[in-house]
Amino acid sequence: MHGNLGAVCKHLPSRFLMSLTIYQMEYSPFCIPITAALRACGAEFATHEIPNWDRTELLRLTDGAYYQVPVLVHDGRTVIESSADSEDIAHYVDAHFAGGRLFPARFDGLQQIINEFLSDDVEFQTFRLIDPQNLDHLTDPVARGLFLRHKERKFGRGCVERWRCDAAQIRAEANRLLERFEITLRHSAFLFGDAPVYSDFLLFGILGNLTYRNWNRLSAAQAALVKWREAMVAFRY
Repeated sequence: MHGNLGAVCKHLPSRFLMSLTIYQMEYSPFCIPITAALRACGAEFATHEIPNWDRTELLRLTDGAYYQVPVLVHDGRTVIESSADSEDIAHYVDAHFAGGRLFPARFDGLQQIINEFLSDDVEFQTFRLIDPQNLDHLTDPVARGLFLRHKERKFGRGCVERWRCDAAQIRAEANRLLERFEITLRHSAFLFGDAPVYSDFLLFGILGNLTYRNWNRLSAAQAALVKWREAMVAFRY
């Protein structure tokens, strides 16, 4: 059910009023779902931006154990992912703020299928479209160099320039993969019915990353995705 955010906040349980901070990169496809889900729950939180090229603060925060985003700090407790493909932070948000709405048991198997597809196949295409533009946006030579080093250690020397040259083919493949969500959302308000679950927020994050700063946009053929994104922004449980 949609609701007024101000009205929701007045009636938040006491656990919602505890200190809550998300350490993030605002364009990250895995940070956007967490902040969007918290907003949908009416939770108040702060964000703290982490530069892609400097993870020092994360390492200090986690005593050297972790350097990825997001990291959630809730009332003094630090929450991180236990593995590269875990959803521990999302499940924590579900348990403490969403009342089980993000991971309803009846959709467990389907969400696993969808979330793995989104995280592995779709995000692999979309992040390669935004990274060259992120690099172009960096003017400090140290920031640019460390950003490149971070990418090239994982994907090989010259990877960002290859992605820039191959952008048309990468976008075509991304659109092909997104077509199945476009078809689904022509017939359903959200991926699994009348209210979003975590798969919706994950897709929202991937598209938020793709369209960051309007460097890339959804096409006219993706009208259902555009309408769904507007509904996701407005939605409140």
